[in-house]
Amino acid sequence: MKVLVATSTVADGNMLNRDAYSHPQVIQNRERWLGKYGLSLDKSTRLSVVYEGENFCRYKEVGPAEFGDGMTGAPLEATDAIVTRTPGQVLFLPIADCVGTTIFDPEHNVLMLSHLGRHSLEQDGGFKSVQFLVDNYGSDPAKLQLWLAPAPGKEAYPVFSMGNRGLKEIAYEQLERAGVQRANISDNPADTTRDKNYFSHSEFLKGNQTEDGRFAMLAVMQ
Repeated sequence: MKVLVATSTVADGNMLNRDAYSHPQVIQNRERWLGKYGLSLDKSTRLSVVYEGENFCRYKEVGPAEFGDGMTGAPLEATDAIVTRTPGQVLFLPIADCVGTTIFDPEHNVLMLSHLGRHSLEQDGGFKSVQFLVDNYGSDPAKLQLWLAPAPGKEAYPVFSMGNRGLKEIAYEQLERAGVQRANISDNPADTTRDKNYFSHSEFLKGNQTEDGRFAMLAVMQ
């Protein structure tokens, strides 16, 4: 089984409007970007993150019953990672300021898309994402393949509660502690606070970006 992982850019358009989940332009942007890879909205499932409650390490398996969920309207359920065993099911994550993380188990053909933002990482979300695969699918951490999306650098977005380290630095530490091999991690090192090819919510709030958009990460087994 092969895995396609891709990350959109500003040129592909805004991939989420939190004030209007059915925003026509956002839906059109998603449809056009997915179409570049021969993918469609109706075979995609959006990972939806909310910052309510106290648990930011909520994971769930999705399958054909979730085809299209959250792609043209509000999602049915908020989670911090989604997992599929269904080839052809696109996992889709709009990104503000977090480390979009795709994890693939080539032995069991299990695919996870995890949102490793500040809230999740403060609760050891990198480690727990891997452990979820170990506990539920028998995954061997040393054989997992990972892809990390662009993220803010620590100069502009330090995690104060974790020694002012950067999101990527913390994510690497947690993933490797879970048994992931660094050689199996493909990292897009772009700093979203500096690279204008990517949206950054924090930079928008500082007045450094004129549009409050979201880029996206997708992953699909083929």
